[in-house]
Amino acid sequence: MPGSAEVLDALATLLVARGHCEPRSIERARRISAESGQRLDAVLMHLGLVTERGLAEAHAALLGRPLAGAGRYPAEPILPERLAARFLRQARALPVAREGGVLTVALADPLDAFTPAAIAAATGLSVQVEIALPIELEAALDRLYPSVETGEAAAPAQAEPLEEDAERLRDLASEAPVIRLVNQMISRAVESGASDIHVEPFEDRLRIRCRYDGVLQVVDTQPAHLAAAIISRLKIMARLDIAERRLPQDGRIRLAVRGQEVDFRLSTVPSLHAETVVLRVLDQSAIEFDYAQLGLPARVVERLSAALALPNGIVLVTGPVGSGKTTTLYTALLGLNAESRKIITIEDPIEYRLPGITQIQVKPQIGLSFASLLRNIVRQDPNIVMVGEIRDLETAETAVTAALAGRLVLSTLHTNSAAASIPRLRDMGLEDYLIASVLRGVLAQRLVRRLCPHCRRPAEAPAALVAEFGLDRRPGWQGPRLWQPVGCARCRNTGFRGRLAIAEFLALDANLERLVFSRADHGEIERAGIAGGMVTMLQNGLDAALAGTTTIDEVLLSVRAEA
Repeated sequence: MPGSAEVLDALATLLVARGHCEPRSIERARRISAESGQRLDAVLMHLGLVTERGLAEAHAALLGRPLAGAGRYPAEPILPERLAARFLRQARALPVAREGGVLTVALADPLDAFTPAAIAAATGLSVQVEIALPIELEAALDRLYPSVETGEAAAPAQAEPLEEDAERLRDLASEAPVIRLVNQMISRAVESGASDIHVEPFEDRLRIRCRYDGVLQVVDTQPAHLAAAIISRLKIMARLDIAERRLPQDGRIRLAVRGQEVDFRLSTVPSLHAETVVLRVLDQSAIEFDYAQLGLPARVVERLSAALALPNGIVLVTGPVGSGKTTTLYTALLGLNAESRKIITIEDPIEYRLPGITQIQVKPQIGLSFASLLRNIVRQDPNIVMVGEIRDLETAETAVTAALAGRLVLSTLHTNSAAASIPRLRDMGLEDYLIASVLRGVLAQRLVRRLCPHCRRPAEAPAALVAEFGLDRRPGWQGPRLWQPVGCARCRNTGFRGRLAIAEFLALDANLERLVFSRADHGEIERAGIAGGMVTMLQNGLDAALAGTTTIDEVLLSVRAEA
């Protein structure tokens, strides 16, 4: 094998050629490597200039060694009597298979020649190396060797977290094992595609759960006495007051996780045993602001785009919390963004940074509410304004005024369907003639889990289900076949991977305007919308199920109020 300097030069060339890194980033890392004495690949990772997976794939291609996948790790430790857990953790290595006299070892650092030699000497076996993704290797080590120290020395068992002073909490949170534990928890959540992390203290344990595709799963538990140290560490990272444990607090964290800059929104709330913490993962690299990626049906996108092309008026996106309203609005804004347009958003909170768009954070404590900000930014002469949410009459009236003044206003509303948004605005106190004058359209949506394309399987549709929803009369019907989840390593054995939006779009026409003036109820408005070409969320969801992207159960669960 050529010298390590030659290998690192070849690695840098390969990273650039594969698009994992830019040439100027390589040059920056080279300078830091020369000054610090650290290896070039380590500097690239620490600076967040290359992703962990990108680096591992480049190492594998360069050295001609296989990349160990998540399913490669064994169910039980291999040769635990000869290879100590502490050694494996420090070496970042793990045996994954033994065949005769050959031991295959997954290694996080493929340029480490000492560890394979040490393992060969300890076991008397020939060692073959596979390249490990560090996040997967660490998860396997934690699963196979759960008793290895995770920071138990950081807080004595007799400690009383609620009685410790701020200085003691700061000391606990600064212990290396606690820092490592928190960093690993965050890294694993980001790598595995979690949308948020829940840190929940109980009397006998600290439970850590992650939300995947809208469903919470337990990913780890820690001893109860570590709760104060872990929670304090998270609060320090978010620049919160660690001495304040009686009141809720909110903060943000920005970290380079596995080579990617990721934002986290952190919320703490006092509970019975300690503070419960939730981190919302705002990983912009994992979000694609594209209607097709969101799963919106083409016919819905067409009607939405027609409304967004109008020079003025109000376009609403409705749905419950967590239904993807903000992501849809961001997608719309990026599609409208141009040098010739001034776009301003008013948000609470700002979730993602949109290039070329002015974003403003609501701060009610100093009088910056949605309504007051909207009144003031109209003087900035924007073409398009996005208001995070219409919550009250004042905000609704201010949005209407902006629309009547020639602005296109985008906002969200909490209703169960597109048609229900009109009675909701009326209930807020908005006059019917104003609703009819400015409302251009309403998109209502839900998120349903996507079937994992790698393990889904066909299943015969029950006759009762076919008859109830008229599935055999739908364009996508292919006989008595639907699709069901199975579960595999790629979808964490859930059968689902990712989510898609099912939606309906209500466009106001002359007939609907007459119904608004006559104070028609939700049902009449919905029937008129369907007559005018609106396809309901349920119908769009059934089409998605017939196409094999989700299941009937997922659709019914999300729109059961309408079903």
